[in-house]
Amino acid sequence: MRPQVLGFSAVRRLCLLAFGVVVCVASTRLAVRAQNPADPAAIAAGGRLFQQSCASCHNDPSRAPSFATGVFTRGGSDDQIAQTIRAGVPGTQMPAFPRLEAETVRQLVAYIRSLSREPANATRPDPAAGEALFHGPQAIVAKTRDGREIRGLRRNEDTFSLQIVDASGQLHLLDKATLVPGDFAPRLSDAETRNLNAYLLTLQGPGLTYERIRGAASEPQNWLTYWGDYHGTHYSRLTTINASNVKQLRAAWTLQLPGSSAIEATPLVVDGVMYTSGPPGTVVALDARTGRQIWRYQRTQKARNPYEINPFNRGVAVLGNRVFVGTLDAALIALDSRTGLPLWEVQMADTMQGFSITSPPLPVKDTIITGIAGGEFGIRGFIDAYDAATGKRLWRTSTIPAPGEFGSETWKGDSWKLGCGATWLPGSYDADLDVLFWAVGNPCPLYNGAAREGDNLFTSSVLALDPATGVRKWHYQFSPHDTHDWDSNQDMMLVDRALRGEPRKLLMHADRNGHFYVLDRTNGKFLSGTPFIAQTWNAGFDANGRPQPNPDALAAPSGSMPVAPTIGGATNFQAPSYSPQTGWFYLAFQENAQRYFSVPQTFEPGRQYPGGRGSSSGARGSAGIKAIDPETGHTMWHFPIYQGSLTAGVLATAGGVVFAATREGHLIALDAKTGQFLWRFQTGAAIDASPISYAVDGRQFVAVSSGNALYSFALPE
Repeated sequence: MRPQVLGFSAVRRLCLLAFGVVVCVASTRLAVRAQNPADPAAIAAGGRLFQQSCASCHNDPSRAPSFATGVFTRGGSDDQIAQTIRAGVPGTQMPAFPRLEAETVRQLVAYIRSLSREPANATRPDPAAGEALFHGPQAIVAKTRDGREIRGLRRNEDTFSLQIVDASGQLHLLDKATLVPGDFAPRLSDAETRNLNAYLLTLQGPGLTYERIRGAASEPQNWLTYWGDYHGTHYSRLTTINASNVKQLRAAWTLQLPGSSAIEATPLVVDGVMYTSGPPGTVVALDARTGRQIWRYQRTQKARNPYEINPFNRGVAVLGNRVFVGTLDAALIALDSRTGLPLWEVQMADTMQGFSITSPPLPVKDTIITGIAGGEFGIRGFIDAYDAATGKRLWRTSTIPAPGEFGSETWKGDSWKLGCGATWLPGSYDADLDVLFWAVGNPCPLYNGAAREGDNLFTSSVLALDPATGVRKWHYQFSPHDTHDWDSNQDMMLVDRALRGEPRKLLMHADRNGHFYVLDRTNGKFLSGTPFIAQTWNAGFDANGRPQPNPDALAAPSGSMPVAPTIGGATNFQAPSYSPQTGWFYLAFQENAQRYFSVPQTFEPGRQYPGGRGSSSGARGSAGIKAIDPETGHTMWHFPIYQGSLTAGVLATAGGVVFAATREGHLIALDAKTGQFLWRFQTGAAIDASPISYAVDGRQFVAVSSGNALYSFALPE
């Protein structure tokens, strides 16, 4: 295997291996020494506490980082150090101390910061001296067995692999089996380390650009957005793993991410580095070949709604040298993609009102566009756009129109104020048309339609927006006046292909309400809507694509008729996939029926506002994976699975394989043309995520999260 050179670009911050452990050299804006002087009495008290409780580990460089450098992997402000003390560092020997009194924590922070405070007459770091060090004998020189030489500084290392940053700022991921054995440890004094950091701060680099994301089809080795590309196809163009050899697939590596909730995240892969989220508040960067951690960011919620639900994070976004992630307390955060250090944070909404963020944003040009969760809490949903560099909000589009705005007449009285319309899943983007497509969730109260008479725009809809302004271009509503919690927060897939003999720009969408839709995405015109399960609520569509619902299917005080699909939907937010090879749309589905009841409910801020419930029929439904022909809406093949899921999705590949994940913990490979079973792997835990595929150094991998672990599979080397 040849060493992989990555576009990690020059770094403004760099993690170095000092004193035998990883510490992060940060800019002075985040370094401890940039903080205000601490109280001498607090330092003395903190020193006594430190010697009693902390010194046994932190005085041993083989067990914990030294604080002498004044830099911290999780930030060096008072609040950040205090947070680390209280929350600990999962996956390390650093325990949590949640019960320490505030004054005790303050004293510990004061002492820890004092360990790295420079004297007033300290020599300023010298970038020129740092450059000389970088190119001098102190640098690592790794020699490959084929005679090449790589000179730079060690980024990280374990028994089998080595990471080096070279003079151009590129990160080399090296397999030690390909290297001439040697001692790769640089030996630098504290002053030399500061000089080196000053030099590294002068280096620049573009990272992952908008142009690269737009051209994702030309980088099949990477997985650059939540859906894999701007068009939401969730398709891999890699061909090494195919229908003839997939039976040889085996686990290449696995990584445990400690936490109390299962992982629902879809990882991203950029030039051999995997970025993903684990439990809420955790983001990691990994060597995508081995799963070895490069950095980890952890943030504790600043506020927690006692009625909070859906404690998940479904992934991150990358643009430039930044990683963007949302939090359960409704903040959007930018991290440095090379170190995991925070760059900015904006509070989007008040989590105590029910707002949260569970899914990643979408990078478009130089902006970060994101929605909001909380569709059970009587919120008013919105979509926001932020400047990626500064975090400044550029526009906000509310999904529930206020009086006088287009669509406001579809809400009775003041019901619009509590209308919900959450926007929690990432949208799709057509760069040629310069149009953003975003899914909108259910209305509130969820089941009591009498409290909100009308169609309730723009709930259960797709919005086509101008990405520069957020202004609506057109919309289509899949479930007018929904009383079943069938939000439309599923993938809006953009495909260019012939339909009925005519080339079209299509939007394809399998909705939770049980219908597969095809729209003209240039204008929102309805082209077809075909049931993909045995649904019972809709008798068909009029000429404009409006459904003709059975009035007995509406939630009612005495209950509706048995309605299919159930609250969970015929499909949900799990990823579907489209293969240009077959021209088919692949998805996971489930079908069953239940009754829906409405009840009056008084709204209370921050509490769920369902206004009713669903009641199961008790019958066992069916579930499976199927391929749909968009030309006709007909099912081409169907692979049954034992238990349906709201989260486990599918991935079609150019190797003619469809990978499917199941709640029982199986990752399955099916033939894309026939649905024939080819291979399976039991991960040992429920899979609540969708698989992806990527390649490093020409070797193709398939990755999926299962329980609290992330798995990556490959063919034998």
